Amino acid sequence: MSHLEESRAEPLRVNFPQFQERAPWFGGDLQTLRNFFARRMGRGPGVLPGEQLKLPLSDGGKLAARLTKGEPNMPLAVVIHGLTGCEAATNVVVAAQHLNGLGYSVLRINLRGAGPSAGLAKGHYHAGRTKDLYDGLSSLDPALMRGGMIFMGFSLGGNMLLKFLAESEKDFPVRAAVAVSTPIDLAESAARLLLRRNCLYHHWLLKRMKDEWRDTPLKGNAAKALEEVTSIIQFDDRIVAPANGFKGASDYYKKNSAAQFLKRISAPTLLIHAQNDPWIGTAPYARFDWPSNPNLGLLMLPGGGHVGFHSINGPTPWHCISAGKFFESISGLA
Repeated sequence: MSHLEESRAEPLRVNFPQFQERAPWFGGDLQTLRNFFARRMGRGPGVLPGEQLKLPLSDGGKLAARLTKGEPNMPLAVVIHGLTGCEAATNVVVAAQHLNGLGYSVLRINLRGAGPSAGLAKGHYHAGRTKDLYDGLSSLDPALMRGGMIFMGFSLGGNMLLKFLAESEKDFPVRAAVAVSTPIDLAESAARLLLRRNCLYHHWLLKRMKDEWRDTPLKGNAAKALEEVTSIIQFDDRIVAPANGFKGASDYYKKNSAAQFLKRISAPTLLIHAQNDPWIGTAPYARFDWPSNPNLGLLMLPGGGHVGFHSINGPTPWHCISAGKFFESISGLA
């Protein structure tokens, strides 16, 4: 398998490693499911120790975050989990371990209502709730950011990260960012999960979404709707949208999809995606005019699945190794 079938990261001038799927994780589905199977077999990444912080929000709530210290004066790495994830998600822990091993202090944020943040604030995170990131990061000790900040977001967290950069990066010492397996067109990604071949993924995700929201006070008919919805699009239409002031799922997707914000990002930012990602298609990436923003790079690999990228290079996923090389390539981070 070739390293990259398509690369629009040439302006970033980074020598990324070769990618070749590691046996037995061949194909998009097995690449996607590898971490799930590893957890089931007791082969997860283990626990990354760190200090728990509670970051205040402007509405009086808080976000829980886990800080693992690194070398002084290195940038602070902020890692943002995906849909139904938290600080303990395998992809988050593995990324944090790798970045911390490179010397970075790492902050794993639990979005509103997720993991240890559950019960600390009203409501729940969604794909575009970037105000929480702004509030939480604004409360950090400036000493943590003396060397600047780097960001890494996964899946839905990648969409939130890209939107956040477009809106607010000038208010923070952002040095660089990486978004992995990101649904930059939320409507297309939600529709793709409804395909028959994705029925098991869809059922699993919807169950986890419902479980996350069951402890959230719901207004009006939302509690009844929570039990009635049978698809993620219905969930977004009847639960997420009304709870956050959107007219429906279409309005929510339209206003929060990252694709529309990409041209406004000025920090060096790398997007990593796989053509065989079963959850998120490549069409939204193909539609974007990448030369219009030289600050962006896209690595589109033939394989890797959804936040998989399990390579023959070793146990650390290819996207983590590549993110580390990208961050180190930025002037002043090496």
